[in-house]
Amino acid sequence: MKILIVEDNEKNLKLFRSLLNSQGYETIEARDGEEGVRLAKYQKPDLILMDIQMPVMDGGTATRILKENPETKNIPVIALTSYAMKGDRERFLSEGFVKYIAKPIKLDEFLEVVRKYL
Repeated sequence: MKILIVEDNEKNLKLFRSLLNSQGYETIEARDGEEGVRLAKYQKPDLILMDIQMPVMDGGTATRILKENPETKNIPVIALTSYAMKGDRERFLSEGFVKYIAKPIKLDEFLEVVRKYL
């Protein structure tokens, strides 16, 4: 199973990569939403983990673009964000994300959610 991680924070990226690789998942990485959209179109991952606040293109915009494209619209996208305000969960789900995970992540919950959407 191939997972695209779209994350601009190097420490978070390293953590997500290590966790996923330790479970046998193949990972692809992008540092911003624009690169994430491009990699999703060419690599066709089974799942996308998308940060929200990033340079160049934010995760919400990137996810909308992916959901509008027939080639990528069926790939589940999980929001990974430090936003934890009331109403954010509903907003992310309405933008096309299948799930919302707040940072800092809880390791067991993170892996459980990944397994659920693969």
